[in-house]
Amino acid sequence: MGRVFLAAIFVVFAGRAMAEDGHEVWLRYHALPTAQAAQYLPLTTTLVAGRPSPTLDVAAKELRQGIAGLLRRAPAARERVSSGGAVVIGTPASSPLIAGLHLDLTGAGKEGFVLRSLSIDGHKATVIAANSEIGVLYGAFAFLRRMQTGQTIDGLAVTDAPRLMVRVLDHWDNLDGSIERGYAGASLWRWQTLPAYRDPRYREYARIDASIGINGAVLNNVNTSANSLTAGYIEKTAALAEEFRPYGVHVWLTPRFTAPQEIGGLKTSDPLDPQVRAWWKAKVEEIYKAIPDFGGFLVKANSEGQPGPQDYGRSHSDGANMYADLLAPHGGIVMYRAFVYDDPGKDWHLDRVAEAYRIIKPFDGQFRANVLVQEKEGPLDFQPREPFAPLFGAMPKSNMAVEFPVTKEYTGQGVNLTYTGFMYEQIYKSDTYAHGPGSTVAKIVMGDYGQTLTGSAGVANVGNDRNWTGSIFNQANWYAYGRFAWNPQSSAHAVGEEWARQTFGNDPKVVSSVVGMLMASWPAMMDYQAPIGLTFQELDSANTHYGPWPWLDSPRRSDWADVYFNRADTTGLGVDRSHTGYNTAAQYNSPLKEQFDDIRTTPEEFLLWFHHVPWDWRMKSGRTMWEELQFTYGRGVKGVEAIQKDWNELEGKIDGERFTAVKQYLVMQHRDAVWFRDASLAYFQTFAKRPFTGGYKPKYPLDYYRKLPPNTAPPE
Repeated sequence: MGRVFLAAIFVVFAGRAMAEDGHEVWLRYHALPTAQAAQYLPLTTTLVAGRPSPTLDVAAKELRQGIAGLLRRAPAARERVSSGGAVVIGTPASSPLIAGLHLDLTGAGKEGFVLRSLSIDGHKATVIAANSEIGVLYGAFAFLRRMQTGQTIDGLAVTDAPRLMVRVLDHWDNLDGSIERGYAGASLWRWQTLPAYRDPRYREYARIDASIGINGAVLNNVNTSANSLTAGYIEKTAALAEEFRPYGVHVWLTPRFTAPQEIGGLKTSDPLDPQVRAWWKAKVEEIYKAIPDFGGFLVKANSEGQPGPQDYGRSHSDGANMYADLLAPHGGIVMYRAFVYDDPGKDWHLDRVAEAYRIIKPFDGQFRANVLVQEKEGPLDFQPREPFAPLFGAMPKSNMAVEFPVTKEYTGQGVNLTYTGFMYEQIYKSDTYAHGPGSTVAKIVMGDYGQTLTGSAGVANVGNDRNWTGSIFNQANWYAYGRFAWNPQSSAHAVGEEWARQTFGNDPKVVSSVVGMLMASWPAMMDYQAPIGLTFQELDSANTHYGPWPWLDSPRRSDWADVYFNRADTTGLGVDRSHTGYNTAAQYNSPLKEQFDDIRTTPEEFLLWFHHVPWDWRMKSGRTMWEELQFTYGRGVKGVEAIQKDWNELEGKIDGERFTAVKQYLVMQHRDAVWFRDASLAYFQTFAKRPFTGGYKPKYPLDYYRKLPPNTAPPE
């Protein structure tokens, strides 16, 4: 049987000294109520069979801490009503005991696991087994999740595996410690003290990622500095990789396309130039020598002023394939962002939302096998309401990855409660019709149609705040991203309930209220910020993306201006993307392109996205568009008020520190919702020239809102 390591799990009765400040995220192994704990007894020993390793060691540690914490108020032995027995973990390769059980691990794949209730030598046991050690760790977290959420651990016959291969978080962190769009403090990476000092939070971060199946972290901003590729920073990155490694989190980097010139002394960065390729080959080898399990490169090229292959007359496939060819011998991957668009100029002759499709689609089938074309979930830019990006239905010969916001760049930043799980589900289940009905975005990115490399990327909301994300409810987005990356066909409600139970406990009232708040938050935000398909109405020229500025006309470029996306005039509101306008609807497959092209059949949630709608257009409700606009803004404000009410009713059921923090954030959100409603309608009424209805009227005149400094909401 080989070496068998037995580690007793001790029941601890002492209370915790740490305040409920959110630092533990959803990994709160606080004592379960006596009745709930009883069902898991006698669960008293973790048995780690076979060869120890860093990953198996952290899996065993997690189980010891988790079970001890959850059962520390367990009833006496005579009251035990169920049996989990010993917990046995390992792989067939590392454990003769696991190998001798002859478990069917086929469905577990490379990173998955099985949970089995078995009898071993006459003793009841729960087995956590996998083909790989990281699969064992994922299984350990899944087992503890069952206990945290009150599920049975008897009669287990679970096989689970991730549906996506690459599941990364993109950290838009800069080398100076700042974060682009950072709403939870400064960067977690303390570059100035690496590699000598290893902040304990690095391993904590990797542990949190592993608990939801995230297996990669892109450490630097997509708007990157070439210095991240210098020898000194590679050494620092290697130190982070060492801290992450036991948890299966691989480090990635964003390369500066012009690094051969900026730090290599070359005269060009042309991807087809032999000297440039030789420089990158040496750099890649330098990275892998320091970090053997380096994940690869995330590339932002020729977008928003960033350098790329087009600067040298080369194609996007040329640029992506240069990196891919050099990474391939090491098993590395390129995630090449499709977030590209040209400057339309003041004549607005190009549609910003059509650009990724127009520019990237011609290269379908020309990318290497280790390239993932990474497209944002919608065709614009992480807006509250967008249809899915049509590129997902237009690249059948390419590996496609979806890029999601975890950080709330345009959706309340670090303040508003907006649950991105709602967005993930809506986008993933959208039907592209690329291979006939049922060709959802989820199936495309999961490789159901022959894709050999699969993945997703989430723009992280993690900073150096004590609770990691600024607001407690922002943690739900981190959690949801990981769970949807594991299985894109997940349910936002089910994932939200998992998070609620692990974060706040299993009290039925608390769970029901918190899940209800999560699920109501995104629809409410769409109502008060993006009604009827209106989009990109946040301040952009001050680079904040916060607060309503529908009158903004950018002097730098037209498609960075709110007026570009609302086109308000005396006839109506919205952008004509039908055949009479930009014809962007034609980028979708039938029957969607016909549906979106016709104002009569376009879903009303996207009406202003695809059409310039007359103010008196009659909506399905019977109201005119102008009346519906007022109603929808108002419904959004009422939605926030309902969320506030639900949270306030939980006073006494939630610890004081977290309850008060969330209550204060919700006060701010209500202020913001009112601000969006009043400022936007005050502006649009100058074009509609129709009366306000339903007893509604903005609190202040339009000039008041126009004179507010950026990021300054009016008092309620």
